[in-house]
Amino acid sequence: MRGIKNTAGRKRDLTSGSITRTMLLFALPMILGNLLQQLYNIADTLIVGQFLGSNALAAVGSAYTLMTFLTSILLGLCMGSGAVFSTCYGAKNMERLKYGIFASFLLVAGCTVLLNLAVFLFIDPIMRLLQTPEEIYEMMRGYLWIIFMGITATFLYNFFASLLRALGNSVIPLLFLGVSALLNIGLDLLFVLSFHWGAEGAAAATVISQYVSGIGILVYTLVKFPELRLNRRHLHLEPGILPEIAQFSFLTCLQQSIMNFGILMVQGRVNSFGPTVMAAFAAAVKIDSFAYMPVQDFGNAFSTFIAQNYGAGKAERIRKGIKSAIASSVVFCLLITAGVCVFARPLMLIFVKPHETDILATGVQYLRIEGAFYCGIGCLFLLYGLYRAIQKPGMSVVLTVVSLGTRVILAYTLSAIPAIGVVGIWVSVPIGWFLADAIGLAYYLGRKKTLLQL
Repeated sequence: MRGIKNTAGRKRDLTSGSITRTMLLFALPMILGNLLQQLYNIADTLIVGQFLGSNALAAVGSAYTLMTFLTSILLGLCMGSGAVFSTCYGAKNMERLKYGIFASFLLVAGCTVLLNLAVFLFIDPIMRLLQTPEEIYEMMRGYLWIIFMGITATFLYNFFASLLRALGNSVIPLLFLGVSALLNIGLDLLFVLSFHWGAEGAAAATVISQYVSGIGILVYTLVKFPELRLNRRHLHLEPGILPEIAQFSFLTCLQQSIMNFGILMVQGRVNSFGPTVMAAFAAAVKIDSFAYMPVQDFGNAFSTFIAQNYGAGKAERIRKGIKSAIASSVVFCLLITAGVCVFARPLMLIFVKPHETDILATGVQYLRIEGAFYCGIGCLFLLYGLYRAIQKPGMSVVLTVVSLGTRVILAYTLSAIPAIGVVGIWVSVPIGWFLADAIGLAYYLGRKKTLLQL
């Protein structure tokens, strides 16, 4: 393996071996890692909801939706770069990989600085756009002001995690997230319960924990992966590499941003129904995200598998991998559908007190509607990963526009009908998923011979 230090357990070659086993073993640490990442906000939501009340829960939940949108910009840039890294690694072209690392780091770091400036300057217009109720406005603003300080940490973690995963190492990002998640929970308890810092204390706990994981994975990568260190000759923009990195990064960023902007617009509509619905949505969406996060991460692992094999020119292995991934995703989605639908109320009680019956009823209603159709989002994540890996990131953008555009239009249209109300927001989601699935599948079946010509 040219130019690659072959240290057992540190990197995984996805171009050989059992397809299903290889994908699952690579995906498992990613799944566990992102489940731990969800603990950042779940810990905030649980502690805030149980000890600070429903208004604080509504404020933190609405802020979470906004932060998900903002961090999706950085996540998209890093994921797009990761697709290029995976292709270079699959082709065993380590020199091009190093030039790509430099170009990508400059690009994403620059975007991080601009994003950080923008959110501090426009925090009030953003909150007004979200139709934030007056009774929680100041609380949410204080929470956001602290949370925004963690954007740089989000960049560091996601950049180096994407780099290591592109090389087949999904374990190290998991370990750093595990330490960070535990630290976040401990600091939440300390700042909220002992120091009585309220929602701002929960935000501080999250930011400190994010910097631990971001700086930690940076230092670890530089120390333990000397083959990834850049020499002076790599510290310039090699012709052709920046446009390639920029194309993949910005299209994937656009896809992630559209996805979460649509969710943000839906959050605005949810907010218009008042603090009770906001609190129910804040709790339910955490459960929802936690439930389908494994199939999202499996889609990302599937994308790395496809990208490495695309770089290695193994079209037949890609075709077999697609079939295996669909079967695995469907089985898992059916299992989580059953779990969420059956245990919707006990899951809501993790975040909401039993006497808050209106919040409980609304949250349970949301979970049972969304949970019944998880196969739709599972298939969509695979389509996103496939098109990103075979150098068709624009198709992922199209599918996202279809899915989220449908969701936003139907959410506002249906919920405006008095007989439907807030249920219109909930049912718009699976409709958007399945419409995008139909388009993505039709495109693949119509062009599969040319798409995989390597």
